[in-house]
Amino acid sequence: MVKTVPIAIARQFDERSQVSLFLGDRLGLLRSIPKASTRLVVTSPPYNIGKRYEKRLQFEDYLKQQEKTLSESARILAQDGSLCWQTGNHIAQDGEIFPLDVYIYRICKELGLKLRNRIVWCFEHGLHCKNRLSGRYETILWFTKSDKYVFNLDAIRVPQKYPGKKYFKGPKVGQYSCNPLGKNPGDVWIIPNVKHNHIEKTVHPCQFPIELIERLVLALTNPGDLIVDPYVGVGSAACAALVHKRRAAGSDLSAEYLKIAADRIEMVAKGVLPRRPLGKEVYVPGPNDKIAQRPAELGLFSGRRRIVLEGQLFA
Repeated sequence: MVKTVPIAIARQFDERSQVSLFLGDRLGLLRSIPKASTRLVVTSPPYNIGKRYEKRLQFEDYLKQQEKTLSESARILAQDGSLCWQTGNHIAQDGEIFPLDVYIYRICKELGLKLRNRIVWCFEHGLHCKNRLSGRYETILWFTKSDKYVFNLDAIRVPQKYPGKKYFKGPKVGQYSCNPLGKNPGDVWIIPNVKHNHIEKTVHPCQFPIELIERLVLALTNPGDLIVDPYVGVGSAACAALVHKRRAAGSDLSAEYLKIAADRIEMVAKGVLPRRPLGKEVYVPGPNDKIAQRPAELGLFSGRRRIVLEGQLFA
């Protein structure tokens, strides 16, 4: 039997606690955290599109709100710490798109932060648009406070595409050319988003997949470090932190979401949290799987593409 240790969740920030969940405005939490005490601030803020957990503001007012959050987040960062801001698009009421990472970048540069990567989080499913191409990616802006920062690349390496490849010339000819620990995962991450049939799905409409945060936690922090999510929602970032023996703090305006977050944290402690394993390959149906076959009653696909039929190429 696995021995579990109950987790005491502080309701105000307490640097001695493993987890702090604050019910209230994100600035109330951030201002209670000591300067330079946090290794990683990671979050996905509201996109100002009128979700039920946010109030739609004038875009300039929204950006001022984000600036306050980012300023306090930068204050609590350790000198070798990182800030990861995961954003998508603000969609105006007339349908115009505003890429939030462009605006967030400007704010963070004014705060003296340095951009290390613009990570593209790619997911292949979601709502289908009618008047524009369907959105299938969002971005994570990874900033550091200085040029000396925690980066554990080996902790997030992925399997090599060609593990048997060898050098064909030079002093290493005949030797394997790949890193035996795996390859750098790059800056495009294909990770399923949390939709209705996702194992982690809760009532939250825009939920972090835990494995997305796990990569950031493993790469940018060490065991025992503090990870802060100012818009913690149902606690995915806190769960990712605890799974890997870090401390966590977060805030939200919704008591309902924080209750779910607390329940999920307790499941982490018991080792029973439903979650998609880190590194699991995205499911790809085989050609003989029924779900991948076009039903005969729908006829031939009428989209503009090229098909091969009996050895002949047709447009």
